[in-house]
Amino acid sequence: MDRRLFVRSGATLGALGMGGLGFPRFASANWSPRLQAGAIRMNSNENPLGLSAAARQAVIDNLDLANRYPGDLIGQLSDRMCSYYGIDSDQLVLGAGSTEILQMIVQAYASPLRKLVLAEPTFEDVNDYRDTYPYDVATVPLNSRYEHDLNRMREESERDGRPAMVYICNPNNPTGTITPSAELDNWIADAPEHVLFLMDEAYYEYVEDPAYWSALKWVHDRPNVIVVRTFSKIYGMAGLRLGFGIAHPLAVRRMQDFAIHSSANQLALAAGIACFGDDELMAKSREVNREAREVTEACLDELGLEYLPTHGNFLMHRISGDLDTYINRMSDAGLLVGRRFPPMLGYNRLSFSLPEHMEQWADTLRDFRSKGWV
Repeated sequence: MDRRLFVRSGATLGALGMGGLGFPRFASANWSPRLQAGAIRMNSNENPLGLSAAARQAVIDNLDLANRYPGDLIGQLSDRMCSYYGIDSDQLVLGAGSTEILQMIVQAYASPLRKLVLAEPTFEDVNDYRDTYPYDVATVPLNSRYEHDLNRMREESERDGRPAMVYICNPNNPTGTITPSAELDNWIADAPEHVLFLMDEAYYEYVEDPAYWSALKWVHDRPNVIVVRTFSKIYGMAGLRLGFGIAHPLAVRRMQDFAIHSSANQLALAAGIACFGDDELMAKSREVNREAREVTEACLDELGLEYLPTHGNFLMHRISGDLDTYINRMSDAGLLVGRRFPPMLGYNRLSFSLPEHMEQWADTLRDFRSKGWV
């Protein structure tokens, strides 16, 4: 739920006993979908496979440590990750999901002189976090291919010589599209030091397009490039909250000043150690995601509904009619689909669930077509 919406409506939800539900975020505090008990979640880009068997057992085995502050497990996971990525320990920071890492960065680099440059639409949290911090915000619409418009973003970030933070979510949420990595590399190579690149690679492991690669190669020599990733997606750990940032030691030192120390809890760390770098697990997640996407795209093709090419575990597709009405009708059918992403209010972001769940969604959409709703 959007943090500002939560403040306005939290007391009401608490009174109704609904505060623990995983509500999506909506643009209006006066509207929310009609939720059905046992509904299938296709609204938060979660991995429907859940925890791997190894991660699940690790959580069980470490329950006896729940009364202890995390310590040894932080070192174990950090050592494993540093070896995997070829980085030093002072280049890694852990947090409660990638959202905490993003918040650290927004706080660490806040200045009334700094411009925040980001796409529209994109993942909202960075823009939301800056609400209480002094940033001059410049939003740049995606280009005609629904990629980041790097030329316009570059103009915005470099036009007056002021410090700038450029947020690049790649693949982009909510569109699922990628911005070619070669074009990003060209900009980073030429950019002045006062332009900071915040590279959100939450969906990195799902991408199979050769035009895409990570920005990690820059973190050894460039303090102005920070890569953020998460265990929430490919590893199915969204509820355990574990994310990380990789950067030059100077950037990590600055971020650590704004870290909630020990925010990565014992059980999340144990699960992370058990599943990190598990090629078989990642391959299985990609396989199920691919099957779910094929079911979804086949139905949209059948009904003649446009959709964007996706490189994540979700898809943005056209709807006909009012978006809020569509979301509520899906909810009435037991399917929770994605929230609003202005200005793309003629589209719905659909998270991929299990293939059989996508078949259920497809049958529901066909029913909607028979009624003239889409």
